[in-house]
Amino acid sequence: MKLNYRTRLALKHPAAFALRTLRAFRANQGLLLAGAVAYYALLSIVPMLILTVITLSKLIDEGALLSTLGRYLEWLVPGQSAAVVAELALFLQHRDVLGLVLLVTMLFFSSLAFTVLENAMSVIFHHRVRIRRRHFLVSALMPYGYILCLGFGLLLVTIVASQLQGLGQNELTLFAFTWSLSSLSGLMLYLLGFVGEVFVIASVYMIMPVGRLRLQHALLGAVVAAAMWELSRHALLWYFATLSQISTVYGSLTTAIAVLLSLEVAATLLLFGGQVIAEFERLEPGDMSPPPQPFTTGAPRA
Repeated sequence: MKLNYRTRLALKHPAAFALRTLRAFRANQGLLLAGAVAYYALLSIVPMLILTVITLSKLIDEGALLSTLGRYLEWLVPGQSAAVVAELALFLQHRDVLGLVLLVTMLFFSSLAFTVLENAMSVIFHHRVRIRRRHFLVSALMPYGYILCLGFGLLLVTIVASQLQGLGQNELTLFAFTWSLSSLSGLMLYLLGFVGEVFVIASVYMIMPVGRLRLQHALLGAVVAAAMWELSRHALLWYFATLSQISTVYGSLTTAIAVLLSLEVAATLLLFGGQVIAEFERLEPGDMSPPPQPFTTGAPRA
């Protein structure tokens, strides 16, 4: 297969490409953007999950739904998924209090994270924004469409995960030897989570930036971000379990602070994966290390 010049250039100078990406991420204030995304994600995650669980509980078993949600929330908020699921289960017991005003409020807060994420991606992909801008109605409706897609994805994952859990309770017998399928079930559940994570991240890269993005580029950034997050979430689990004194310092705010920290790291890696794609798109033949061009607004000075 013949590689294009961007791929050849990145593979020939991987260290220079990585340094270029880091410089551009810093020039675009990537950590500041990640902080904004993490803060609004913290505001959005609970109302979004409440609306999703209430809707899906009418279609599938509530226990299976919460079990699947707890397993894969652990990928997003390591060590804190049990507390989040417990709050969701408590709300489900009092779902009758969900009136029109509360419903509209939760819909609004559920969309905030996606709106801020779209704005952050506009900064990362500022070379596209200069050429084409998205209609404001599309930006206004896109978060709700994305929430619907995530809800449908959760429905499919719950159904598949239930089947895989049932597989783990069986045994394989061959020539008087018996093997438990629990290990295979655990591996399949892990792969389901990782593949789902990659496709969710790739969908962010495909939808959030202005303009069309090639699927190969989206998957490239998604694999980079997912691989870094896999290492990061295990590091966070180890930190919370061994070194962290977060409960001593923050007391009753421990869960919120831990979730915010996890979301900050996840948002940083998500935006950095987008920066990888953006820098790959901007590669020119023979030019690996141009000065970083941060996002600017308004007309350039003379």
